[in-house]
Amino acid sequence: MWGSPEGAIPAKSGYPAPAATPSPASAWALADNSAPEPVGSLQKRYKNLCMEKSRKINPFILHILQGVDEEIEKGLEGITLNIAGNNHLIPVERVTGEDFWILSKVLEKNPYINASICLCSLGLDVRYNFISDVGAYYAAKLLQKQYSLIYLNLMFNDIGPEGGELIAKVLHKNTTLKYLRMTGNKIENKGGMFFATMLQINSSLEKLDLGDCDLGMQSVIAFATVLTQNQTIKGINLNRPILYGKEEESTVHLGHMLKENQCLVELHMCKHDIRNGGLKHLCEALYLNKSLRYLDVSCNKITRDGMVFLADVLKSNTTLEVIDLSFNRIENTGAKYLSETLASHNRSLKALSVVSNNIKGEGLVALSQSLKINPTFSNIYIWGNKFDEATCVAYSDLFQMGHLKPENTDVEPFVVDGHVYLAEVSNGLKKHYYWTPTYGAFYHSANAGFNLVQVGQHL
Repeated sequence: MWGSPEGAIPAKSGYPAPAATPSPASAWALADNSAPEPVGSLQKRYKNLCMEKSRKINPFILHILQGVDEEIEKGLEGITLNIAGNNHLIPVERVTGEDFWILSKVLEKNPYINASICLCSLGLDVRYNFISDVGAYYAAKLLQKQYSLIYLNLMFNDIGPEGGELIAKVLHKNTTLKYLRMTGNKIENKGGMFFATMLQINSSLEKLDLGDCDLGMQSVIAFATVLTQNQTIKGINLNRPILYGKEEESTVHLGHMLKENQCLVELHMCKHDIRNGGLKHLCEALYLNKSLRYLDVSCNKITRDGMVFLADVLKSNTTLEVIDLSFNRIENTGAKYLSETLASHNRSLKALSVVSNNIKGEGLVALSQSLKINPTFSNIYIWGNKFDEATCVAYSDLFQMGHLKPENTDVEPFVVDGHVYLAEVSNGLKKHYYWTPTYGAFYHSANAGFNLVQVGQHL
């Protein structure tokens, strides 16, 4: 039996557990035996619960629930509660563990959600708040009780190893959640091991994001081992683990996993300290792998020599569609290796990011030529390299001839005194990874990686 928030689960960052939180036994009994009565709206249910539990109403939550009620009245069949704490357009009182307790009671087994509108999918986005391990306790209870919840975003919420353990364990039995984001919560190696164990049991989760979670070598290797057998996970983010040593052990194990796994579509290995030898291991696996479509090896130590292996595997690999090489050092020579393959052999790659790779005009022009020849290659991201006039003219010509659309790159040409220059625009492979637009249309093409390779509903 899990401990109560004010007992076994420590409060984090000065946000204590609710003073009147019931004991574990009574809490579970309450969830099991007192399903909410049907009410007119989520907003009304939230107000009533705050009064009943003597809790302060969070105006931000109230505002969001009002909008959801309006969407429900329109008969929409898929609703996401976007309670992100980084919304600066309206007054935001960030959600604490205490607030999340009330919110979870509003949502769990709510007839207004499950019966009145026949909702086929429910998403909950509470990124950038202060729910801590206390909120993780109630997130776990919500996953046990709310059978419409398919998307849960808990990124950057000060959840530690104990909270990670609670969520991982409840997913042993959960059969509805498809996409979980734990990004930026320091669950560390201990929490990572619980999630790796969970993937041995869970058969419904399709995408798991554990980027920036301070995973250790042990948990990364555990994920690589489990994914040789798991046939459900289609996307996993293991960005920025805490690794020691220079032997690229994590890359070797993940390369071995790719040889065995024929289900994984999206793999993120940003900041894994990958060098040319590690990339060689990955490329050897990609000769055999027939499922991976999105490979992210950004922010590593790959140089031009590593592009020999990647260019060669792209001659025969017909599944890779998006490659993120941002913030490496492939230089002109590496860019030429890639451009030659894309021009003459490969017809599956759609998007390539070489942002900040110390590439000069010659290499950038070579990549522009492959865009003219290859009808599939449509997205390229080059900002942060060393532009000369030939580069600016080459990419301006791509726009004029229709080989490159403005929304498919991160540069835009402009003319001053008869000379062409390139300016940066905010398009990118992962433009909306950490945030989503708070107003206006959300153009998925600006988020090219997740748009071209879709894993699940909420990308």
